[in-house]
Amino acid sequence: MTVLRLVLADQLTRALPSLTDLDPEKDVVLMAEVMGEATYVKHHKQKIAFLFSAMRHFAKALEEEGVTVRYVAIDDPDNSGSLLGEVTRAMSDLSLERVALTAPGEYRLAEEMADWSDRLDCPVQICDDDRFVCSLEEFEQWAAGRKGLIMEYFYREMRKKTGLLMNGDDPVGGQWNFDAENRKKLPKGYEAPDRKGVRPNALTREVIDLVEDQFSDHFGTLDDFRYEVHRDGALKQLDDFVEKALPGFGDYQDALATGEDFLNHSLLSAYINVGLLTPLEVCWAADEAYRAGDVPLNAAEGFIRQIIGWREFIRGVYWLEMPGYKEKNALNADRPLPAFYWTAETDMHCVSEAVRTTRDHAYAHHIQRLMITGNFALLAGIAPDAINEWYLIVYADAYEWVQLPNTHGMAIWADGGVVGTKPYAASGAYINRMSNYCKSCKYSVSKKLGEGACPFNYLYWDFLIRNEEKFRGNQRMSMMMKNLDRKDEAEKKEIREQATAFLDEVCQPY
Repeated sequence: MTVLRLVLADQLTRALPSLTDLDPEKDVVLMAEVMGEATYVKHHKQKIAFLFSAMRHFAKALEEEGVTVRYVAIDDPDNSGSLLGEVTRAMSDLSLERVALTAPGEYRLAEEMADWSDRLDCPVQICDDDRFVCSLEEFEQWAAGRKGLIMEYFYREMRKKTGLLMNGDDPVGGQWNFDAENRKKLPKGYEAPDRKGVRPNALTREVIDLVEDQFSDHFGTLDDFRYEVHRDGALKQLDDFVEKALPGFGDYQDALATGEDFLNHSLLSAYINVGLLTPLEVCWAADEAYRAGDVPLNAAEGFIRQIIGWREFIRGVYWLEMPGYKEKNALNADRPLPAFYWTAETDMHCVSEAVRTTRDHAYAHHIQRLMITGNFALLAGIAPDAINEWYLIVYADAYEWVQLPNTHGMAIWADGGVVGTKPYAASGAYINRMSNYCKSCKYSVSKKLGEGACPFNYLYWDFLIRNEEKFRGNQRMSMMMKNLDRKDEAEKKEIREQATAFLDEVCQPY
């Protein structure tokens, strides 16, 4: 039976379940750059360029293997603009009997594809995506009957399952988690690792020009494109990270610094999420580097926890909680997203730096996302739909399965505690402790109220005042509530007035 095998943009893995039984003599692989996927939100220019170039390189590799590939470029005059449209065209043009694909990562696509068999009037095989450590069925079984979903407990099960950083049944080093050792501020004079450069080849430069032409009104710049677009390049980036940056990753993974866009972070998430690297191979690379004595345990463990702990946990939560998860708004947040999320034009230096990095690279590391742009959105009460769309647009590694729970649950606590047991709310003191941002800021981080006070300071207390009744019963918020109780009504009134005036000014639609 001849088969049309659809490969999605984030499924660039030769061992993809729907490709494992491919017959090069009969089957056809379909890959399509469609406007519907590029614009359902207006993705960052670099994200589109990365995906289109990676898709074209993957198609080329398949063709060199002898596979017949039907590739539809975004500027093909016959391009229908949708995945279903391109599958329909291919089935009409070619003598094929059924369609095979691997399950999409996003709920909206899974819902769309559910009736493809009827609409195409042919069998459609949707294979489970086995590129994760934990299957969706396994996660559902783990979650069943639990009062709350705690990532740490899930992570320990994944360590046992994989054997990563394990000595038999026990964790290497005698404990599971070294997070307490991973919160150091950069020392004075610290020099970040010199990361391996990426020089776009002719095909990628062609794609960059195409994206600039076709998506000129999308967010971001294409001036400094740093993404590898094929597996060999991604593997070189993995080796570069393990050698140069992983040794200091544990100590400085939460650190922030002006002009330091990457520090010791891996820069691998986009490659993992698109399929150029697998989660287990990057984790085993870290494990082997530790066992060889090349990196400290807190670095290897902290990195591995992000992959087989947090990443897998977040995916499980997404599929367990959708579709209703997206509609949750536990804190009744409703303010519009400030224009500076797009322009980087704000006197809050920390926010300006995070947005600049995002604009220039379609990247920001997890602390910039959680404790700068995410923390501001939480404190300001930005509407969940607005901030969720922003995160989905601006990052090259963003797909809804990973973006939504991280933003909705971890950053803005709109899910009311499904992902995190308490909101990650912080004042300017946290930002000052973990960065040098405050030294270059117009505002004074030591000033709590009045002219020149750091907005994060009074917004933090305003957030607690606004949501006081919701947090009174949260044991992990008890210290914050006790500190709030020490403030008299006059001070609370002043906090509320200054916060309201500030937010009314900055929270204007762009």
